[in-house]
Amino acid sequence: MPPKKGTSAKKSKTDEAPGGKADDHPKTNAVAEIKAPTKSKKRKADTAPESQGARKSARGAKSAPTHAQLLSFLLSEDALKHSSPEDDTSDSKLRTYSLTALNPWEELLSAVILSRPISHRLGMRAIRTVLNGPYSFNSAKATQTAGAEKQHQALWDARTQHKDKTAKQIGGLADVILDKFASTSDKEGKSLAGVHDKGGDEMEEEMKILKSSIKGVGETGLNIFFRRVQWQWPSAYPNVDGKTADSLRKLGLPQDPSDLVELIKANWKAIKKVELAGADEEQRKRRAYVMVLERAVGTDLEGNIEAVVDAAAKVSV
Repeated sequence: MPPKKGTSAKKSKTDEAPGGKADDHPKTNAVAEIKAPTKSKKRKADTAPESQGARKSARGAKSAPTHAQLLSFLLSEDALKHSSPEDDTSDSKLRTYSLTALNPWEELLSAVILSRPISHRLGMRAIRTVLNGPYSFNSAKATQTAGAEKQHQALWDARTQHKDKTAKQIGGLADVILDKFASTSDKEGKSLAGVHDKGGDEMEEEMKILKSSIKGVGETGLNIFFRRVQWQWPSAYPNVDGKTADSLRKLGLPQDPSDLVELIKANWKAIKKVELAGADEEQRKRRAYVMVLERAVGTDLEGNIEAVVDAAAKVSV
């Protein structure tokens, strides 16, 4: 018999910062199996980002959008219906994967859920359920305190697949974070500052540490986590994993991290008008970078690449 039904969480509408403020390894042969996302800090001389001028679409005579048009559209609210399930964007009171600026623990928890073999929409619903009441697994401590029964109940309420395995993994994740990475400045296990301390602020080392410490976390989950958390963790910025690079390619955007950074910089005057989480301008630029990556991947997963390209071509910049 499934656990007793509780109240399933719904959806979120603002770019709320962590804490409510604005803004596939053991050190054995398994380590070598992780392929870190592409991380680049030096621009290539022959790949300057395009910002103006119509390009011809491979779909025919129709003009493709410029990079500036694509950026503008992806960062707009109009892009959400193409990149996210409606349930994830229609309630501004709840924390959701599509819109809320989650804290590092919430990002890691979400990455674990999304690395399971489930659909994009089921993943979004599961995340929405565990991050909101009556569960609110917003820190490792809150998740551990909830206990195994409530962890299982949350996944049953989410009506997702692989409920038992995922619930067990969530509980194990909270235990590991509190046992190995909690610190005096992060007793609740929200910021995962201990991962930085042990990894020396080096992304590849941080990936190895998480892989070796957390059972069942592989390349897919780690790539998702580091794609999302890099606006908060400068050590991981800028990076683009293989899945994201493919989505960017389909849209017609640069796949090299440095090229994308330069593109955002070149269009910052327009981009900064968008409400973005971040303590300062540099962090808001990183947030914009992550949002472009996420909406590119979401658009691809939702099967809406062509619709976004067509809509972007009509944007005035």
